[in-house]
Amino acid sequence: MKNTIPFFRPFTSGQEVPHLQKVIERRDYAGGSNGIFTTHCEQILRKELNTPEVLLTSSCTHALEICFLLCDLKPGDEVIMPSFTFVSAANAVVLRGAVPVFVDIRPGDMNIDESLIEPAITERTRAILVMHYGGVSCQMHTLVTIARKYGLFIIEDAAHGIGARWQGISLGLKGDVAAISFHATKNIHCGEGGALIVNRPEWIERARQIRDKGTNRTQMLSGTASFYTWMTIGSSYVCSELTAAFLAGQLPFLEEVTNRHRAIWARYHSALQILAERIDIPQVDVDSEHNGHLFFIRLKETAIQKVLIDYLKADGIDARFHYVPLHSSPAGRQYGRWHGEDKYTTTASGTLLRLPLYYALSEAQQEQVIDSLYNFFQL
Repeated sequence: MKNTIPFFRPFTSGQEVPHLQKVIERRDYAGGSNGIFTTHCEQILRKELNTPEVLLTSSCTHALEICFLLCDLKPGDEVIMPSFTFVSAANAVVLRGAVPVFVDIRPGDMNIDESLIEPAITERTRAILVMHYGGVSCQMHTLVTIARKYGLFIIEDAAHGIGARWQGISLGLKGDVAAISFHATKNIHCGEGGALIVNRPEWIERARQIRDKGTNRTQMLSGTASFYTWMTIGSSYVCSELTAAFLAGQLPFLEEVTNRHRAIWARYHSALQILAERIDIPQVDVDSEHNGHLFFIRLKETAIQKVLIDYLKADGIDARFHYVPLHSSPAGRQYGRWHGEDKYTTTASGTLLRLPLYYALSEAQQEQVIDSLYNFFQL
């Protein structure tokens, strides 16, 4: 067996440990909304994303929950979203007593098919949730037009999206609110963490309150409130200073890491075009400046997926499938509903395979992955 190539290996810059040591020396482990490193990271992200407010959270999951609290989602409301996405998005809807309405995807980029949204709108529809799969943007111009026409909120699940853009604008800035992930599997990470982007100025104060257990802690610390009290529904969504310190060691390398991911993505894309009759490879719109978060191939038959995974494993390569469609899951059938035809979602789930892609993936390892695919398809 050749040297094992893991599916991913989290990036480290070398600056994380010194930052963590500073937190330990100060004994300021919780930090929260006024922590030194939390504040520092939020300032960097506001500048990078060019947005008025970014709040660090304990996870992208929690950022999504805040999104729907800000939208004031009520029981019986409906949110249109893709079925091919991570469960956190649907959970955030169901926790408010609302109903996820699942629609199909576009097979070229695995994003929500914007042409299917308008037919799924009912008098109960309150929001559209879009997920930028692999750091490749959805068709935001069309989505914004639909949302404005019907008076709907747009929530951007930009979990994969740090460092990616749509028409030169960072992902997460076209919707009303957005969520970013800094999970260990993402390009830039802090083990487990996230961020909330608030694009509506009138929501900023409430977003801060929701993150701080529904209290006015931020206002009290800034001197704009004279006492600490409960203001709205919220939870403990703040990240710790240890988490923020780790992230502070990563953020200065965002451009470098993004460029490296894009280069590996481009190498796969170029080398695998020769297999066009056997597999499909990602299609990226000219307006989308992706971040190379992941690279997938789609096989022509579902029966091949496990066979290829096992073949690559025997060759020392860890490749993986991705989401099981939410609409066909036990909870999806209980809490949500499907609208329209399932033309691509289920088939894509059974034919998609993600290849190893991470900062430290060497050129030799990339060639090993490519050669192994060539051999499997007897090229």
